[in-house]
Amino acid sequence: MRGTGAFIADTYALGAGSWTMTSVARGALGQIWKLSGNGTSWAVKELLFAKDEPDVRAESALRDAAGKRGISAPRLMPDRTGAQVVRLPEGTYAKLYDWVDGTAADPSDPGTVSWCGRALAILHQAGEGAGETPDAWYEQCHQAGDWAELHERAERADMPWAGELGRFIATTAAELAQHVSPSSSGDVVTSHLDMRPQNVLVGPDGPVLLDWDNAGPVSAERELARAVYVWSGGNQFDAESARCLVRAYRDAGGRAVIKGPEAFSMLFATDLNYVYVQAECAVDPAVTAEQRDFASRETVAALRRLPDLAAVIRLTEAVHAV
Repeated sequence: MRGTGAFIADTYALGAGSWTMTSVARGALGQIWKLSGNGTSWAVKELLFAKDEPDVRAESALRDAAGKRGISAPRLMPDRTGAQVVRLPEGTYAKLYDWVDGTAADPSDPGTVSWCGRALAILHQAGEGAGETPDAWYEQCHQAGDWAELHERAERADMPWAGELGRFIATTAAELAQHVSPSSSGDVVTSHLDMRPQNVLVGPDGPVLLDWDNAGPVSAERELARAVYVWSGGNQFDAESARCLVRAYRDAGGRAVIKGPEAFSMLFATDLNYVYVQAECAVDPAVTAEQRDFASRETVAALRRLPDLAAVIRLTEAVHAV
């Protein structure tokens, strides 16, 4: 990626010299690279599956509004023409951010959990008045016929996890899908949509929120519920940690209230949809072998960390009185 590093450095006017690109992390949709040279470092996010130039207006606007309210985040940098997305020589799109040094967020640390609650409240305040409808990814899931067809493709491809997928379709997928529904328009804000410990680094000046790509309209209650589930430990949640996050959210002016298991509709929808798209990619002959292998591993991992409805009901009860 040396040539790509030089291309980015030139496109963003970062200065002459030798530039190197080092792989840092791979996510479901993108590859993170560390671009180093001229005594500086930058984060490059390569968007592996974007067919058209991504619209970053919501990401940029929310990040700026939240930053004015005290949420630290890496800057989304413009190139020499003012564009915030560039097309790489390989044909993929990429964005350039500040490089952030820090350690992974510890969801068992009460201070970090409280920060998450406060940050979510600030995001919801910054994003009030959203007029758009949340994307179907957060509001809908695939029907039984879609799952059956996907299972047949996995079996024909002789995927080692095809049997596990079939059992999931017959049980957990059907159960969780019953609790996925459209949200109320009066509850919709523009927010981050992926508030997870993996997207927070703790640096010398405190937590920094990363990965704003998904920024858009969402039910405030449902984003809060998903954050509580994820940050408190999932199915093996710590009740005090869950209450700590909700208290911090309320103390910071957050208005959303988790009223019942239906508040976790976004959690169920996104987890079900993630299994589906990864399994679909794993049997897709049109993508690269590397992408199929990655998707296959992700399918197995996602099948084994799905929400348990009984645990979610207990979690709802744990935070109900906060």
